[in-house]
Amino acid sequence: HPMALEFKLPDIGEGLTEGEVTKWLVKEGQVVAADQPMVEVLTDKATVEITSPRAGTIQKIMVPDGTKVPVGTVIVVIGDGAGATAPAAAPAAANGQAAAAKAPTVSHASAAAAPVPAAVASRVAPAPVAIAIDPHRLVLAAPATRKHARELGVDLRTVPGTGPNGRVTRTDLESFASGAATAAPAARTAASAPAGASPSPLPPTRPTAAPAPVAVLSPVVSADDEHVPLKGLRGKIAEQMLRSKQNSPHFTFVDECDVTDLVALREQAKGLAEERGVKLTYLPFVIKALVAAFKRFPTVNAVVDDVKHEYVIRKEYNIGIATDTDDGLTVPVVKHVNQRTILEIGAELQRLTEAARSKKIAVADLRGGTFTITSEGSIGGIHAKPILYYPEVGILGIYKIADRAVVRGGQIVARKMMNLSITLDHRIVDGATAARFLNTVIQYLEKPNLLLLEGI
Repeated sequence: HPMALEFKLPDIGEGLTEGEVTKWLVKEGQVVAADQPMVEVLTDKATVEITSPRAGTIQKIMVPDGTKVPVGTVIVVIGDGAGATAPAAAPAAANGQAAAAKAPTVSHASAAAAPVPAAVASRVAPAPVAIAIDPHRLVLAAPATRKHARELGVDLRTVPGTGPNGRVTRTDLESFASGAATAAPAARTAASAPAGASPSPLPPTRPTAAPAPVAVLSPVVSADDEHVPLKGLRGKIAEQMLRSKQNSPHFTFVDECDVTDLVALREQAKGLAEERGVKLTYLPFVIKALVAAFKRFPTVNAVVDDVKHEYVIRKEYNIGIATDTDDGLTVPVVKHVNQRTILEIGAELQRLTEAARSKKIAVADLRGGTFTITSEGSIGGIHAKPILYYPEVGILGIYKIADRAVVRGGQIVARKMMNLSITLDHRIVDGATAARFLNTVIQYLEKPNLLLLEGI
């Protein structure tokens, strides 16, 4: 039995392939308790705090701050304790049992890199089963369950969850795995079914062709310049923006909106919202107007799968809100906005914004978005051309509200006016649809009582 545990970077979220070690919270030689915060890791724009899987001593930190490593990389070696040693004559089996007895419950963001039990190692992974995989399903499962799924060769997105909020439990996983093994012969028969049968998504036989390499030139600099590594959240933002520009041909449509009635309605509702602890902004009203527009133009609430060469019209309405933080842009997601009231949306926006700015936001709160809003209103500006949050098809820009002179009934009057922009992937949405979609959003913002009348 080795005296030290080689702790590997766990799969914090489904589909995670790498993480960036941003900050160690412990030092070599330090004694730590089980579940003590040990290291901060950045992934999917979320900083996740990983805790120690057991009490012991930090023997060696293998990965320094600011380093990206693949999942499964040993990042730290943890000793048994403050110089404690196991009896040299203890049999290997007994030591293994002692180690198992000491293993604590795995925390939400840690998974001990324990050796695979012999019973699991000898088990043959089940044959592939023709089960539809939703690539956008957000799976809730403990890291230990995810690790067990990898050992069994099971994609958790195919496993029905019976836990709270659909969480996949170990029992769910093992029941599914045993059922999948039994169903394997039937699956092989289904593979030869006629074309009318529902197809099973398969990995692409060849990857999408990579773009031709472009010559990269270093800039001219001087000795007084400050060199800032493009890493951390800024590096993630850079990757996302480049991916979007390379994959999505954008276009932007702009129009103006008379929000005089909306301003008055919000003023009336602010007091009631404050009594319930909600700081009511204009965003919940904009989100509800989007729901109305999505129902008429569903292709705007879609994501693109460039591996399968298809786009998926989402039946959920999950709105990402581009949020400015001290470290850069983060996009928390308000889920199922069509099922929430305006005050409920306002409360959730408040929770997500505070979590994002305090760097305590959960990975689950950054996933599953179907459309994004970017609001420049509080800062100012009358128009911008936002970059799509790839693989989403659309992003709405909302800008400052200001008094402007407009013509109403042949008279020049002062009205509260706001500009809106819609940026879309032109492969999926045409210009005429963009205009009609934005006009629908404007209709509901100019006459917000329609949201109530139509039960949106």
